[in-house]
Amino acid sequence: MALNPNKELKLYYSIGEVAEMIGVSETLLRYWEKEFPTISPKKAGRNIRQYSQEDVREVRLIHHLVKEKGMKLAAARNALKNSRGEMERDMEILNRLQAVREELMQIKKELDGLA
Repeated sequence: MALNPNKELKLYYSIGEVAEMIGVSETLLRYWEKEFPTISPKKAGRNIRQYSQEDVREVRLIHHLVKEKGMKLAAARNALKNSRGEMERDMEILNRLQAVREELMQIKKELDGLA
C-alpha cells in the first residue's frame, strides 16, 4: 500500500500512519492517549482512531519531550502545562536544524560523487 506523500493535506490520520510518522508503536500511542488528555483522536465506527493534525503535533511534542529529551511522563505533562510555548519553539528549532543537517549531508554526498 503506497502512503500519501502529502500527508499535510489530510484531515485525519490512522493510528498506523501516526505511529509510522513519529516512529513509535501503536500501543505506545494508545498509552500516551491515556497519560496525556490533550491527545484526543476522534473515534469512528468500531473504535477506529482518527488523529487530526493538531493531535499529530501534540504526539510529536510528547515524543520530543519523552524520547528525545528523556523526560519522565510526569515531567513532560508538567512541562506541557507550564511552558508549552517554549517547548513547541524548542522542538521547531530542533526540527529545522535537523532538516538543514540532512540537506547539508545530501549536498556533501553529491559533492563527494563529483570528486
